[in-house]
Amino acid sequence: MSSFRSSKANRRVLSVAILRGALAAAGVMALSGCYTAKDTTSAIPADYRQRHPITIKETDHTVEVFVGSGRGGLNAYQRADVLAFAQNWKREATGGIIIDQPSGTPNERAAEEAVREAQSIFAAAGIPIDAVAVRPYRPKNRVATATIKLNYPVMAAQAGPCGLWPADLGPSYEPGHIENKPYWNLGCASQRNLAAMAANPSDLVQPRAETPSYAPRRSTALEKYRKGEGSATTFPNPNQGKISDVGR
Repeated sequence: MSSFRSSKANRRVLSVAILRGALAAAGVMALSGCYTAKDTTSAIPADYRQRHPITIKETDHTVEVFVGSGRGGLNAYQRADVLAFAQNWKREATGGIIIDQPSGTPNERAAEEAVREAQSIFAAAGIPIDAVAVRPYRPKNRVATATIKLNYPVMAAQAGPCGLWPADLGPSYEPGHIENKPYWNLGCASQRNLAAMAANPSDLVQPRAETPSYAPRRSTALEKYRKGEGSATTFPNPNQGKISDVGR
């Protein structure tokens, strides 16, 4: 009877030991999982065009007009800037013009006169009156001379922001460093510069439609071809722009 009780106790001790061992192994596995190196670069695309895509979005085109406190209206250079702004609005704007007029500043009265002159330039350029709105704004520094801001929305190509470093460039055990993958910021500046140089953002997406051919020049070339003559343009004096041989 005593031997039966001892064997039963031994089995109980053994089961408890096995249970403790299983719990300890589970704890070790959990702790080891906490310290497993996390792959932070596997999701980074290898192609810089995928990491920093050029997107086309609507943004504001702004031109600032500096107006002093002792003179009202615009000078000759500022009138040229306002006229160029109006011409660009006709070509590329996607909305109306908003004029930000400073309020509560030393040049407030001069700014009002300058805004009225800018509105007259817009009207002379053919911009409808309903397409121009004026809104006052109070700058943070009311003592300083504020500027008049001419704004209109436009579609523009953008990329970035650049200068982000989500991973360390130094030696590490991450797969991105071992596999010599490109770092995140590589190619961002090139994409951003390309987006800024695009005069027409739609050119980055699709080609432009073909324009009609120049009919007079086409007729002249076909007539010369019919007569068997050369279609190249002939100049009356080809040596007119020749560099002098004096001193050779």
